[in-house]
Parts: sequence; structure tokens; C-alpha cells
Amino acid sequence: MAINYRYRHQFGNSPEGTSHRMSMDTTAGWTIESAAEVLLTAEATRSDRHPITDDWPDLDLDTAYQVQAALLARKVAQGERIIGVKLGLTSRAKQQRMGISSPLTAWLTDGMVLEAGVPIPTAELIHPRVEPEIVFVLGEKLQGPGITAATAMAAVRSVHAGLEVIDSRFTDFKFTLPDVVADNASSSRFVIGSVAYQPDDIDLAQEACLLSVDGTVVDSATGAAVQGHPAEALALAANALAERGLALEAGSIVLTGGMTDAVFVEPGQQIVAEFTHLGNVTVVGA
Repeated sequence: MAINYRYRHQFGNSPEGTSHRMSMDTTAGWTIESAAEVLLTAEATRSDRHPITDDWPDLDLDTAYQVQAALLARKVAQGERIIGVKLGLTSRAKQQRMGISSPLTAWLTDGMVLEAGVPIPTAELIHPRVEPEIVFVLGEKLQGPGITAATAMAAVRSVHAGLEVIDSRFTDFKFTLPDVVADNASSSRFVIGSVAYQPDDIDLAQEACLLSVDGTVVDSATGAAVQGHPAEALALAANALAERGLALEAGSIVLTGGMTDAVFVEPGQQIVAEFTHLGNVTVVGA
């Protein structure tokens, strides 16, 4: 699959227009930059930690997105490229528990791509989990506000199966909403299946997936688990990004959110997502 990199104008060394705010002092002695540094250090050293909100209780959602932007700016400065978006909390039940009404958004870089057949580098991660996803590749730019599920799907070039490897920098995956937003929604790695469908040729709400570990089915779901339909999640994400002056670029990869609960992966384990039409995607823990 050809990957189109078109986020340079949105994500230079200072994504989301936050450079003038990144040194902002806080009542807890934290700054946006220091929070980003803490998270990047935890990722680089494979050392989980307690939530930032334990030390910075005033961290709100808007500021958390600024931390996320500062974190991505550093990755871009180190040579990574933004290639798309991942959505989190696309289950309505999870949204209600977190007190939000739309998915959270985070960013994908080329450093997160896991090629088919390449084992998950568990030695480089803290406590990886895997979840199956329906993946979109956009054929044209998608920019809110006012995006509906229909207009969102009209921007989709192809639909694929995928597996995302998430790896929170917080101990036991315990965090508040601002914590996980700042942590770029526990981003780590992802792999996309080779089967591609045109969006009009598949009923994504009914597309089923069986998730198995070492040959044993451990969970199942359909695309309806993702906001009722993955296109609804895509539309909500585009509109939420527009509130921060951002858009989804043509060529973007979009992970629409976990269809099932995520499962832990151990070295040597094989995890397979078997979709009705989109084929199988397999990962193995190294």
C-alpha cells in the first residue's frame, strides 16, 4: 500500500499551533513540554508510571491535546512522519464511562507501522495489548465541521482489516481521559491487512471479526461496535479535529477504533483477527 505523507504543513516542529503555549507554567509546576518529555522518556525506557493527573490534577482535555501535539512535534523533529489518525473510545459505553460524547483522536507515524509478517517487538514495549480494527485509507481530504457519516465515507478510498498494538505509558493501563489523550491514545504499532474493499462494496456495520490467541477465539464483534458504524466515528473525528484547526489529509490511514477489548500479547503468542470479508490479519509476539 502506498502511504501518502501530507501533514508537513500541519505538523512541523510545532503541531496544532501550540508552540507559543508549550512553555506555559501550571499551578502544579508542570508544563506542556515537561509532560511530553515525561511520556517520551517512559516510552523510550520502557518504564510505566502513575498518571500525570496524579501530579497535575488541573490537566484538562484541551491542555492534554496540547501535550499530545508537543509529543508529536518531537517525534517529527526526530524524523518520523505523520501518516494518519487513530481513534479511541469509539464504543459508546466507554465514552459514557469517560464522560465524553465523541471519540478521542491521536496520530499515527511511519515509526508505528508494523509490516505484515514482522513480529511485534515486545522487548521494546512495556505491556502491549492488541485489538482488531476496521481501517480506512482516505482518497481525498476530509475537513469539518459539518461532516456526516455519508460525506465521511465518500472521502474513503479503500477499507482494510487491521490490528493495533497499544502500549500505555501508565501502569496497568490505568489513567484518566486527559492522561490517555496526552499519551497519544496509547499508540505503539499497527499492521494493515492486504485485502482492500471499496467502501460501497461492503456492509461495515455487519462486518464480523473473530479474535483468537494461539488458535482459541477469545472475543468477537461487528463493525457496529465502532460508534454504530465506523463511518460515524470517522465523521466525529473529522469534526473534532476541525475544532482545533486540523483536517484529515488525502492518503491518510485511519484506525477507526477497537472492535473488541484488547488482549495482552506475550512473546511467542500468535494473535489473529479473522474478518468476514476483509481477510485475516496476524501478529506474533517476538
